[in-house]
Amino acid sequence: MKIRNITILVVALLLLDQILKIWIKTNMHLYEDIEILPWFHLHFVENNGAAFGMQLSNAGGFDWGKLLLSLFRVVMIGLLGYYINHLVKREKGTPRGVVIGLALILAGAIGNLVDSMFYGMIFTQSTPMTVATLGEGYSTFLMGKVVDMFYFPLFQWNNIPSWLSFLVDGNNYFFGAIFNLADAYISVAVVYLLIFHYKFFQS
Repeated sequence: MKIRNITILVVALLLLDQILKIWIKTNMHLYEDIEILPWFHLHFVENNGAAFGMQLSNAGGFDWGKLLLSLFRVVMIGLLGYYINHLVKREKGTPRGVVIGLALILAGAIGNLVDSMFYGMIFTQSTPMTVATLGEGYSTFLMGKVVDMFYFPLFQWNNIPSWLSFLVDGNNYFFGAIFNLADAYISVAVVYLLIFHYKFFQS
């Protein structure tokens, strides 16, 4: 694959992620739930940058954990972009699937970083009562919240052992995580690379 094609793929994936997030942010109240199918909901939540709707604790004051996570993402995106470029230009035998998988991870990482970089500056605060709008913003550069929306309440698992409680949400629905397109890009790509291209990375 050519770098130009990879760039087009990453940009297209990033646009899909951002269009959906901006629509959710500007059309839904925080914690609002829209049932598309009984097992598929759009459920709007925000977090400080962790994947799958998980919240990073902040005891008050400046959120150094959030800042460090954002900076870590910047570094990792730079390294991943360099690695993809290296594989395409110097490793001619690199399978196309490896490059596409890494491009998906890159698009996902950039997608969530964009939320952190700019959403706090350009959107008003989302609340359970009001829809966010373009405005003065609620935070500073790199300190915005990440938008999540995909929720799959597949089935309830009652009387779950405490050591498996991480598998369910507050209503005991299995896989109660809430995630976005960027998270999905990364998860699908990692599983795909581990299953189909682990030998490439071993070598």
